[in-house]
Amino acid sequence: MIVVKVGGSLGIDYEALCRDLAQYGKPFVLVHGGSGLLNEVSEKLGNPPKFVTSVSGHESRLTDRKTMEMFNMVYAGHMNKMLVEMLQKLGVNAVGLTGIDGRLVQGRQKGALKVVEDGKKRIIRGDLSGYIEEINVDLLNLLLNNGYVPVLTPPAISFDGVAINVDGDRFAGAVAIALKAEAMLLLSNVPGLLNDINDESSLIKNIARDEVDQFIEDVAKGRMKKKLLGAKEALDGGVQRVVLGDARGESPVQQALSGSGTIVG
Repeated sequence: MIVVKVGGSLGIDYEALCRDLAQYGKPFVLVHGGSGLLNEVSEKLGNPPKFVTSVSGHESRLTDRKTMEMFNMVYAGHMNKMLVEMLQKLGVNAVGLTGIDGRLVQGRQKGALKVVEDGKKRIIRGDLSGYIEEINVDLLNLLLNNGYVPVLTPPAISFDGVAINVDGDRFAGAVAIALKAEAMLLLSNVPGLLNDINDESSLIKNIARDEVDQFIEDVAKGRMKKKLLGAKEALDGGVQRVVLGDARGESPVQQALSGSGTIVG
């Protein structure tokens, strides 16, 4: 069993990803994002995306109710059904779900966000983001044991029944832990973790488990910090290997499993 998370940034070849998964031959779960398209839709609908940086240095999307509506439109709607359709055309009996459906991914809504703006700390209240605490593994196993392939995406749902924005890489990590996956692949539009974000030849090939915090602090920039955090949580939860790989070319899953990208663990 592997869990594959594909991002939503520009340049990703989703058709190549689905072809590769259809030929994989073993059980898998696909988790996806949609951030690039969500940014475009938000701009067009007059609600430009807003991002904040936590006091710990992690960037996240500020999520009010209108943003959550657009989030569901893009992630649960366009992106999820696009991938399900692609897989179905290839003979994979995919089922698309969000973390809301069947309380698949549950957690707590954050009471407040502690962020840094212009070098000053402030608190933002009312944001619809949260923490993952429970995975409905019985629902996942029900699908997997009956020949279905789950295609999953945030948002999650709070214990109070409110949709909450959670990080997709950490979402994938929680699913991988619950399913006792042997590996998790985090595929995006870069080759892996780079020493220099402007130089793809500066790829870092291996990160030991006890070095992850150091790389989060000293090397990772932007979204890559969350990817490494998701990798760390997955490894701590029993997943043996995490690979940060490239989803822009042919056979991205096989490439990652064969050692391309950044291997963590």
